[in-house]
Amino acid sequence: MTLAAAAQSATWTYVDGDWYEGNVAILGPRSHAMWLGTSVFDGARWFEGVAPDLDRHAARVNASAIALGLKPSMSADEIVGLAWDGLKKFDGKTAVYIRPMYWAEHGGYMGVPADPASTRFCLCLYESPMIPPSGFSIGVSPFRRPTIETMPTNAKAGCLYPNGRAILEAKNRGFDNALVLDMLGNVAETGTSNIFLVKDGHVMTPAANGTFLSGITRSRTINLLGDYGFRTTEKTLTIRDFLEADEIFSTGNHSKVVPITRIEDRDLQPGPVAKKARELYWDWAHSTPAA
Repeated sequence: MTLAAAAQSATWTYVDGDWYEGNVAILGPRSHAMWLGTSVFDGARWFEGVAPDLDRHAARVNASAIALGLKPSMSADEIVGLAWDGLKKFDGKTAVYIRPMYWAEHGGYMGVPADPASTRFCLCLYESPMIPPSGFSIGVSPFRRPTIETMPTNAKAGCLYPNGRAILEAKNRGFDNALVLDMLGNVAETGTSNIFLVKDGHVMTPAANGTFLSGITRSRTINLLGDYGFRTTEKTLTIRDFLEADEIFSTGNHSKVVPITRIEDRDLQPGPVAKKARELYWDWAHSTPAA
């Protein structure tokens, strides 16, 4: 069975040395990644003629593969070059999601760990509009982020994305996304992005404690705000810290920098720091060279 063409945005995938249009089939029922979830991915964005930090996303997918016991077959530079080649296949009117992936085709010892020699690669590009900067709502999730002792939290691994449970639970309560805690009950991230708060002019974000990825857009935003004069403190933050914040905003590859306009039953307005962070990011992104 395949999804109807109308349900898919324009898509091009590079696999096995060639480009294919559409949602090309790459897994079978015996594929280790299909059975046991041994896959990693990363996500970069092309929008308005630029693909900021594409090189860092390409490097991170290779690091994720190694962390999951896979063997990368492409250099970061090769992934970047392929991405720019693939972007030429689009009309340039809509933002494009750039998703390199590795996965295991076969199992190794006892069939459960991956056989790194069976690692395969693909690069999937597809149209995905940027969400509007008007903001979104979050509800506190009953689900928790795992620790590195229990899951590969140092990799952008497909097996980590039961995050979808947290998002769906929040949606069923009327929120757009979830505020997810770590195993100690402190704030980790949203279901899809890193999170910041502003209180009395001070910018804060949860310290990277091994339960979530310290995102590329997160670190870029911290640096840009720092250059402008806003120092970001990375520290342990509680639900109460966020409930009492003057501003909350998120950073992530999919939407870059976006304000959060509601947390539980408290409404918030997009604040000046979030607006400045987004402005700084956009200005920096447009200063980066296009291939």
